[in-house]
Amino acid sequence: MSATPKKKRTAGRILAVGAGLATIGALVAALPAGASGTKGDGYGHGHGRYVDVQLLSFNDLHGNLEPPTGSAGRVTHTNEDGTTRTIDAGGVEYLATHLREARKGNPYSVTAAAGDMIGASPLVSGLFHDEPTVEALNRLKLDVSSVGNHEFDEGARELARIQNGGCHPTEGCFEEGKRFKGADFPYLAANVTDEKTGRPMLDPYFVWERDGVKVGFIGVTLEGTADIVSAEGIKGLTFGDEIETINKYTKVLERKGVKSIVALLHEGGVPVSGSYNYDCDSPGPGDGISGPIVDIAKKVSPQVDALVTGHTHQAYACTVPDPAGKPRTVTSAASFGKLYTDTTLTYDRRSKDIVRTAVSSANHVVTRDVPKAQDMTRLIDRWKTLAAPIASRPVGYISGDVDNPFDAPEKPLGNLIADAQLEGMAPADKGGAQLALMNPGGVRAPLVHKASAGEGDGVVTYGEAYTVQPFTNMMTAVDLTGAQLLTALQQQVSGPNQAAPKILQVSNGFTYTLDMTKTGADRIVTSSVRLNGAAIDPSKTYRVAMNEFLAGGGDGFAVLKEHKNKLVGASDLDLFTAYLGAHSSASAPLAPPATGRITVVK
Repeated sequence: MSATPKKKRTAGRILAVGAGLATIGALVAALPAGASGTKGDGYGHGHGRYVDVQLLSFNDLHGNLEPPTGSAGRVTHTNEDGTTRTIDAGGVEYLATHLREARKGNPYSVTAAAGDMIGASPLVSGLFHDEPTVEALNRLKLDVSSVGNHEFDEGARELARIQNGGCHPTEGCFEEGKRFKGADFPYLAANVTDEKTGRPMLDPYFVWERDGVKVGFIGVTLEGTADIVSAEGIKGLTFGDEIETINKYTKVLERKGVKSIVALLHEGGVPVSGSYNYDCDSPGPGDGISGPIVDIAKKVSPQVDALVTGHTHQAYACTVPDPAGKPRTVTSAASFGKLYTDTTLTYDRRSKDIVRTAVSSANHVVTRDVPKAQDMTRLIDRWKTLAAPIASRPVGYISGDVDNPFDAPEKPLGNLIADAQLEGMAPADKGGAQLALMNPGGVRAPLVHKASAGEGDGVVTYGEAYTVQPFTNMMTAVDLTGAQLLTALQQQVSGPNQAAPKILQVSNGFTYTLDMTKTGADRIVTSSVRLNGAAIDPSKTYRVAMNEFLAGGGDGFAVLKEHKNKLVGASDLDLFTAYLGAHSSASAPLAPPATGRITVVK
């Protein structure tokens, strides 16, 4: 599928590997001049020597047009006395209002994102291949975004359509008489290259300009993207080192006279506290954050003035020293549109660079106590009307919230999904599975007991089930030896997953101990691993249910690719809804499953 490029605000083009689109170079958008400012005295906005550029940023929206529900729609605030409270946050109707208000009085304002704008989206967007979210981002006046791993969920060709527009190649146009316009903003992926030519498949950078003030943006996704997306959709692509790529294009921008540079990086870190307003520069700069972004930030060229990051769904506005030892801001705005970051970049017209000592950043909550942006309300209502016949159908009933806590190794909802997968794949003619493994990143939202759209408390609609399992992965039943099964458990906490463990959700009857006082693979107490009370025999063969993503070695579980005798079944969503329907009714709702399958030693 080759999309026809079109002229628009950013006139971006993207190469779909093998689809015949030409690779293009940098994209420079000369935006309309802003309102007249006053002459600057020292640091200030206007037409004096110093100009304050407002950088508004967010990340990991994942198509959450409506306010996310339950714990997925709350942020934690730490009060002055050390106590905490939660705040309901998110929803593009409110995000639009907050961003539009923040831009007032700031003639030099640019809005950027750090990837995963689409993919793993709720039904109102996901059912339509995220066209609604792209339309919303266009209305939000997003200027530029890096890609994240989820931009590749449906492959490079579909990403080309998302950028350039055109109706879906198999499902056509979703609205009669309307053709999808595509993204008005450029998607950047400097480190995603054609393995044959070495050329970037998207624009590697973008230069924002207003009244002679220029800021360059370099966009990269995490180097490990290939390990966490379907291999089929990214054939022919290579994902390069983030640091090397950013430093390479920093030099390119400098040669073009662009000295003010921001990196948009879909990789992140984990702060010590889950509060969005936590001071992660205490006791010293960057001391309160760990994870891949710290090492990256310490090695990215000092010429880069700020790093806008994502992927870990965490909130932070930190100062991590650059290779020259100078402070540099590193930010992330949680996920699902619950926060946005406001960064002031003071631009020196004489040096054409950012005055780094004057850079300041803070995260702000997208509260729901402001007026809704009516254009966003109309957009959501339009797509919800199209989705309603499918979305509103009841598929099950629950007696209470089935939670998906972000930081818990074992999640009630993960247990429910693994049980559904085992039941669906256990019959001899369906695969004969004895246990099921579910990747935690595939569980996208909790099931909330309270009614969200008039369906009644405790009713689970198809739309809600879709929001939990939006990938529609096909399920498989495979042969694994006991030794391979033990290795898979160890790969949860070692290798690429050592810094940020990915704890598989397991079906009922499969138990083991996770000892977090140890390090790496030693965290798995192999002698404790049991199936229905019997110790796992390394030499024995087991039938294991898992989705195609895991069966392909996704999320760093390389050993799972060694499976044999694969049988493909129904989709994960079909098994999930079938289980809810078989085990619940209005008079006998399903209770949230207990935890205790994984014993955690801390």
